[in-house]
Amino acid sequence: MATKTEQRYIEGIGRRKEAVSRVRITPSKKFDVKVNDKTLADYFDTAELQKIATASFEDIEGIDQIFSVSVHVKGGGIKSQAESIRLGSARALVEFNEELRKDLKKLGYLKRDPRVKERKKFGLKKARKSAQWSKR
Repeated sequence: MATKTEQRYIEGIGRRKEAVSRVRITPSKKFDVKVNDKTLADYFDTAELQKIATASFEDIEGIDQIFSVSVHVKGGGIKSQAESIRLGSARALVEFNEELRKDLKKLGYLKRDPRVKERKKFGLKKARKSAQWSKR
């Protein structure tokens, strides 16, 4: 059984819609993010998605440690993947330092968004769309 000082990395799982990410943070000399063995900029094209993925590290005060972040993500769309990475990294940070929980919770980064696509119903075209009704 390894103690927190002997542990190599801290892992957090994040989910959003169909996307599932496994985020591992390791104390490091410089901030570095790898997503599926690619750099953050190579994996997420837009600056908005890059900001969403790294928001839990940038938006809170009180992190005096710099981390190297390794992420494995699969499923869902690109935005869902970015949001699942944010949740997974926030959970890993809380495991690293319990005092960060209050700030991350206030920003809403520890909340799992439960909205998923509704299933198609029998006799309907989509989940709620039905055939056009005709009086005669």
